[in-house]
Amino acid sequence: MEGKTLARVGAIIFVSVAITATAIEMTRKEERPAVRPTPVLEEAPDPLREGQRRCQQMGEAAARDGECLRIWAETRDRFLGSRTAPRRADEGR
Repeated sequence: MEGKTLARVGAIIFVSVAITATAIEMTRKEERPAVRPTPVLEEAPDPLREGQRRCQQMGEAAARDGECLRIWAETRDRFLGSRTAPRRADEGR
């Protein structure tokens, strides 16, 4: 066999193997892993957060509202970590 003929036979074999591998890969079905929905945990309602939202909706009037001033003070104390025990928004009503 000449070198040219040998190269042609090698190329034909290579192309045949490539086409066969492609056909096998295309017909193979990929199994997807079962997807489980992640549970959604609902947080308990926080009276302080509800008070903050109410004060936010009040706008400028909240600056004159005693309850909003108390809520903001408690929020500030929680954020800064004051030494006194914070009162909850639902206490004192």
